[in-house]
Amino acid sequence: MAELFDVVITGVGVVSPIGIGRQAFWSALREARSGVGTFERLRGSSWPVQIAAEVRDFDGKAFVSPRKALKVMSRELQLGYAAGKMAMEDAGLPPGSVAPERLGVVFASDMLFCDIDELVEPFRQCVDGGEFHFEQWGPRAIGQLFPLWMLKYLPNMTACHIGIAEDARGPNNTIVQGDASSLLALIEAANLIRRGHADVVLTGGASSRLSMTPMMFRGPLNMSRRNDDPAAACRPFDADRDGQVGGEGAGCLVLEHRRHAEARGATLLAAIGGYGCTFDPRCHHAQASAGDAIARSLELALHMADLAPDDVDHVNAHGLSTIEHDRREAQAIQRVLGDVPVTAPKSLFGNLGAGGGSVEAVASVLAMQAGEVPPTLNYDRPDPECPVRVVTGQPLAAPQEAAVVMSQSTTGQVASVALVAP
Repeated sequence: MAELFDVVITGVGVVSPIGIGRQAFWSALREARSGVGTFERLRGSSWPVQIAAEVRDFDGKAFVSPRKALKVMSRELQLGYAAGKMAMEDAGLPPGSVAPERLGVVFASDMLFCDIDELVEPFRQCVDGGEFHFEQWGPRAIGQLFPLWMLKYLPNMTACHIGIAEDARGPNNTIVQGDASSLLALIEAANLIRRGHADVVLTGGASSRLSMTPMMFRGPLNMSRRNDDPAAACRPFDADRDGQVGGEGAGCLVLEHRRHAEARGATLLAAIGGYGCTFDPRCHHAQASAGDAIARSLELALHMADLAPDDVDHVNAHGLSTIEHDRREAQAIQRVLGDVPVTAPKSLFGNLGAGGGSVEAVASVLAMQAGEVPPTLNYDRPDPECPVRVVTGQPLAAPQEAAVVMSQSTTGQVASVALVAP
């Protein structure tokens, strides 16, 4: 137990649809300002979903150095790199301040899909007589692609770019497990420190669900169709919810051994109290994790952190805003934690995929610092099938000594992380 509490959070960075940077993000959270709007790229098209949560006013040039690295960085990589840079600055760790061999990176990623615009010309090279000829891809199309094209879309490259920029020569890993990836990465990062393999680990996740290629791949299933009222579309636990909203973003947390952090006089934001990882083998791509797997992950996190249900001051729920998943998650929370206050930040910025858990963990860290739980947007009509106490309207002001952040993947992976006051 003492070993786990020795892993502390000393810095955070965030790039989100509601704000870039710690202060802008927190202000939007507590004021419940939505980042969901009309997706201009799809306006007027026949695609049934024309809303999304975009990161606006983001310029990779403001964060990425050297600039030439942008040529091999997709949008997801740029978002994650920026979050990592901000987190290190927030932690007060300038370049060279950590022994390179004791600095690690564990990041989360979705599978990255090539932007469809990059494939238009190569595709044309293979069309003859109105038909696509696969055998022409090698001879004709490949020469139309940027020679280092693949480096832009390898899931492990966010961790690699951060590791290069920070001269982090310790462990460097990537977790690709859907929406649960960020919390699974955070758990692995904490365990690296516990095992003595690193003193400091940057951990987080980055994703964009707004590239046309993955949108076509995943399809519009379980997506909200409130095109006429985007800000009201994502409605976790509300009786009138009709589906999730796609988004993009990245979050990063600096994890540090308490001894290392205290020796340099760092500000301790929170400690990793415990975690629970479970899996529901009955899940398939179109379903969410069953409530029993979610409940078990909560129980494991509380047990490891030596917390009673009444000790938890708020739960940061996955809150996907789909009919079935919200019901299962809410019932699991109520079963294990009773009438605990629940916040669901996806109501503001949608589903950030592999980046979601890290952005939501940042939200809970900031909530613990501020002593208030940010409200959930669009919770207007409680669903009897979702028996949770959702914080809505105004922030809930109360001391925050312990919080649980939750994520679940549609393929069955479940993760819950207990954060405690340092």
